[in-house]
Amino acid sequence: MSIERELQKRSHYKCELCGNEEQLQVYVVPPSKNEDLDHALIACATCVNQIEDPEAVDANHWRCLNDSMWSEHKPVQVMAWRMLTRLKAEGWPQDLLDMMYLDEETLEFAKATGEGVDDSNKIVHRDVNGVILEAGDSVVLIKDLKVKGSSMVAKQGTAVRRISLDHNNPEYIEGKVDGQHIVIITQYVKKI
Repeated sequence: MSIERELQKRSHYKCELCGNEEQLQVYVVPPSKNEDLDHALIACATCVNQIEDPEAVDANHWRCLNDSMWSEHKPVQVMAWRMLTRLKAEGWPQDLLDMMYLDEETLEFAKATGEGVDDSNKIVHRDVNGVILEAGDSVVLIKDLKVKGSSMVAKQGTAVRRISLDHNNPEYIEGKVDGQHIVIITQYVKKI
């Protein structure tokens, strides 16, 4: 059975966050890349758009988390925690966060993208021009880079799509070049 079918069955063909029944898709919870039951959920296009674009967030849409935060499924708990944390300045999300319980491993997964970290302590990744890089962004290499441990050279002008961030070092990002997963220094990339 495909992961999408399993997730649809688990969610009763509804968005696991808001309950919407239309425009459903599999959403893999970052920073994971594993499309499995422990790292993915079924979400509607509205939820996915607001998760991925903080500027598009409608706080009232997320009142649905009052119900979904109690899900028994880890990816749903993680996304509920992240969205409540992102919205806690609204007031009501803080009340829900105070009631919410996540085991240590799930909380660590929830914090893996830096959500909930005080901005003064948050690691910020910037490209060569100082533009902030986010997980999932696309960048282009601004010079030829020799890949350590291989004979491969990543050529200047190569686009790297859907980057992931190193959460311990603001100078490192990761991405795929010619099908090979590599670590790239941020001073050699420009956001597209």
